Amino acid sequence: MENKKMRIAITHGDTNGIGYELIYKTFSEPDLLELLTPIIYGSPKSAAYHRNLIGTEVNFTIIKTANEAQDGKLNLLTTFDEEVKAEIGKATKESNEAAVKALERAINDYNEGLVDALVTAPMTTEKLDNNEFPFATQSEYIARYFTSEVKPLEIITDKGLRMAYATGKIPLAEVNSTLTTELLTERIKTFGDTLRRDFRISVPRIAILAVNPANDKGTFGREEEEIIRPAISQANEKTPIAFGPYQADNFFSNHQYEAFDGIMAMHYEQALLPFNIIATDDGVCLTAGLPIVHTYTTRDCNFAAAGKGTTDETAFRNAIYLAIDIARNRTDYDKPFENPLPKLYHERKEDNGRPRNQQ
Repeated sequence: MENKKMRIAITHGDTNGIGYELIYKTFSEPDLLELLTPIIYGSPKSAAYHRNLIGTEVNFTIIKTANEAQDGKLNLLTTFDEEVKAEIGKATKESNEAAVKALERAINDYNEGLVDALVTAPMTTEKLDNNEFPFATQSEYIARYFTSEVKPLEIITDKGLRMAYATGKIPLAEVNSTLTTELLTERIKTFGDTLRRDFRISVPRIAILAVNPANDKGTFGREEEEIIRPAISQANEKTPIAFGPYQADNFFSNHQYEAFDGIMAMHYEQALLPFNIIATDDGVCLTAGLPIVHTYTTRDCNFAAAGKGTTDETAFRNAIYLAIDIARNRTDYDKPFENPLPKLYHERKEDNGRPRNQQ
């Protein structure tokens, strides 16, 4: 990877949303093409429609396979040829299916080794008529393509703030029944491994939040004592990485979060609310725990703004930067573990092949 540009797969998302506007604005600065070779997975017809809609002069080079991608170009890989009715600003079955087709093709190309990382534009995951996307997030959908026993962990990040939520994106009423010591232990370990490998933090510190308000003798619940503390102990068996549990109100108001490399919230709202207050930009989300490098912006399809040319692309550009960084970090992290015995044997030899004298 050091000697070639990263090939980054970028899906167009929901064709009635803001995906193409994010892509056009992101690559309106040609300098970005010096860092990567982008491959947009989508539809030339939809791309042309959005190009005219927002009045941009950015052009695509249309290709049929990832192998045809050219450096210095914004490559558009055609994932389907059929017409998709444009109903800008509206979630439809057809626009959602267009997003799924692009996502499937990009994942398959990743598994074939044709691209180095995946960045996805926003797509709706709400239930539509005859919709075949029964997943709460893109991360859950992507996970079905991999045999990893580890469940995907979503980490939202912005300028050093990294937050994950243990129970995933589920209704608040289901959080306490979903939370178990086994689940939380696995999530903490996945978070720790991700901080080491993807963010190159050698000794990560993860703050674990409490799920209940501050209470005496379990007045509001026993989850802290029966689930969270045992999970912290199990996660720390080899190396101390998890600390807490901390009450969320004091933890954030007193700026305790600044002393940690990552924060594990117990549910989606507990993570996203303080993140949106502290973070200065729209966040970037990383799907951790899977072989694939996948990032996306926390911004949703924002149908109300679709086609108006007012969408800020900063977070989407940051998602691309993060995907590049993580792909390179994983390569650097894994390199010392490749063929360790032959390397050790070689280092114990003189240049002419004779063993060194042992002192």
